[in-house]
Formats: sequence, C-alpha cells, structure tokens
Amino acid sequence: MTVFELEACIKEHGTAIYSFCLHLAGMRERADELYQDTFLVAMEHIGQMRADENPKSYLLSVAVRLWKNRRRKAAWRSRIAPEQPLDAPQGEVLLQQGTPADFVEAEVLQEERRRQVRRAVAGLPEKYRMVVLLFYMEEQPLEACARILRIPTGTVKSRLHQARKLLKEELEVLLYE
Repeated sequence: MTVFELEACIKEHGTAIYSFCLHLAGMRERADELYQDTFLVAMEHIGQMRADENPKSYLLSVAVRLWKNRRRKAAWRSRIAPEQPLDAPQGEVLLQQGTPADFVEAEVLQEERRRQVRRAVAGLPEKYRMVVLLFYMEEQPLEACARILRIPTGTVKSRLHQARKLLKEELEVLLYE
C-alpha cells in the first residue's frame, strides 16, 4: 500500500475507526490517542498492508491490539497507584423550536433509549463488548471479527450470543421500569 492509498483509506474509513476507538476508550482524549496511534502503526507497517485486502479490518485489529496493550499496562499501574476516573458531564438533547409536541416527545424517548442501549453495551465485560462493537457498529462479518480479535469464529459466535443474552436481560429491566 502506498501513502496515497493509506490517505484514501483514512478518508473512507477514518470516521468509523474513530467511532470504534471512542466506544472502546469511552473518553474523547483516550480515543484521540488510540486513533492517532492506530494510524501511526499503519504508517510504520504500510508495506504490509494491501488496499485490496480489507484495510478497515486491518485498522480495526490494530486499534484492538493497541487498546488491549493499554488496558494491560493500566492494570499493572493500578496495582501501584489506582486511577480515579472523573465523571464527564452528559450532553443534553437540544430541541428545535417550532416542532410539534408529539415529534419532540418521540425524539426525546428515542434518544433516551439510545442512551440506555449505549450504557448497557458499555457495561458489558470487555470480551463481549468488543464483539458487539465489531459486529453491530462496524458491521464486520463473523470471520473478520475472529481475525481482528485473533480468536476462533465459534468463540465469536458464542460471545455474541452471550452478549445478546446479557443485553436482553439488562434492557428488559430498563425499558419496562
């Protein structure tokens, strides 16, 4: 792959890769670092990449490996000095003026459901969350998920099944309160 092909790949898949990094990291600052490091690694290994062999899948696997390495390092560091996360303020839904009341209410309810689903996915154990994000958010086929995570396809299927089961239990409780 050439630098120009990588640049075209960034333009085509950059938003999806950043969104995936944001879901993995949970914080914009960490997602920005993960996103930048993903493309730095891609630049370092540009000779190994091929434009005709699904570069998005390769970039997602680089992001997953970098994220796993960071989590492992953070676990070691937390044994010495635990990190205390700060709660980020939640953005509020902006309503347009002049819209009918029914439309506004439906939009607010739909946005609340999205938030609940995002929270439920974020609350999944990492091994399930990664499979859900790759399969549903990035729309990667099962085989690509297996290659990215470096696990067998059957394991991806079972983790996806277990994640769906956990999400169903969580969301049934939340949506019927």
